[in-house]
Amino acid sequence: MQGPLSSLKVLDFSTLLPGPFASLLLADMGAEVLRIESPTRLDLLRVLPPHDHGVSAAHAYLNRNKRSLALDLKQPQALEVVKRLVADYDIVLEQFRPGVMDRLGIGYDVLKAINPRLIYVAITGYGQTGPYRERAGHDINYLALAGLASHTGRKDSGPLPLGMQVADVAGGSLHGVIGLLAAVVARQQTGLGQLVDVSMTDCAFSLNALAGAGALASGVEPGPEEHTLNGGSFYDYYRSRDGRWFSVGSLEPVFMQALCEALGRPDLATLGASLQHPAQMALKRELQIEFQRRSFDELDALFAATDACVEPVLSFTQAVQHPQLQARQVVTQVPRGDGSLQPQMACPLKFSDGLPEPRHMGVAVGAHSEQVLNEAGFDSQQIESMRNAGVFI
Repeated sequence: MQGPLSSLKVLDFSTLLPGPFASLLLADMGAEVLRIESPTRLDLLRVLPPHDHGVSAAHAYLNRNKRSLALDLKQPQALEVVKRLVADYDIVLEQFRPGVMDRLGIGYDVLKAINPRLIYVAITGYGQTGPYRERAGHDINYLALAGLASHTGRKDSGPLPLGMQVADVAGGSLHGVIGLLAAVVARQQTGLGQLVDVSMTDCAFSLNALAGAGALASGVEPGPEEHTLNGGSFYDYYRSRDGRWFSVGSLEPVFMQALCEALGRPDLATLGASLQHPAQMALKRELQIEFQRRSFDELDALFAATDACVEPVLSFTQAVQHPQLQARQVVTQVPRGDGSLQPQMACPLKFSDGLPEPRHMGVAVGAHSEQVLNEAGFDSQQIESMRNAGVFI
């Protein structure tokens, strides 16, 4: 079976998380993705624990369905390989700081001269312009500068390290795929590719969707535990008697009524109907009392039978075992290459025509180097010469 993106060929120069997660989605949807990796500089994701069968689980997941060509981009012959490949590829995805690809001699202007249809996606922390364009950063820094961290967390303890990479994935990976596919649509009309500049900080800033819109329109600065959806109302997490947690999102009157009746406190519904801060805080205190009166199992059974926008906080393993997520087949089995299978998170997108079965997990550095060079038209003598010169492994 071919996926919806089976017509696209992607050269992926990225490392770490944002670019590889983006190209994973593309590969899962059928695109042919070729990773261009360094034969000498190890991608940290290849050694990140935990390991399974001697392979980093993160690498095995993020690089499934992709081939690997290991090139030393500091050698002129390696650059000639890239230029030959670009003539036959649709997309270049890279995650270097601005200017690095230009200094190597394979920046956007050089590559588009070879292939005017090329779509070049650059994912960076701060974008291709501005005073921070060459500044180092990580997810936590982008969230801080984008204003998101300032209104997450608790007033008495400050911003929370979220445990997932919001700026990297929601900012860089997902916006990178959106921009890339938009450029593909535009190319269908113009015949020309373009540069897509994805700043993880810009994209994280746009995730201030509700709080940011309100701040720009009213001038009211969003702060932690000050708004309906960040702890400034009953919309929050509540602890059971035995120390487990539940999420309560009963915003609409019908769900608020169901919540209060399930807890045997229909009198609380009037507090829930009020948008005034004192009423919301009074409701929050009462809900805390009611939840702490009951065990997790009692509450779980109670709200499983009540449609009130109340759900238990599950561990990752519990989430995998939940009947809803099992029905959605969020875990897939991926060939390891030795005849066995490795469970991994599946592509979350569902298509009525289906998606191809996973072909393989992430491979060793340069696992497909010789195969790719053969396909690119290099003969055996040229390949052997480049191997001996350390151009590839």
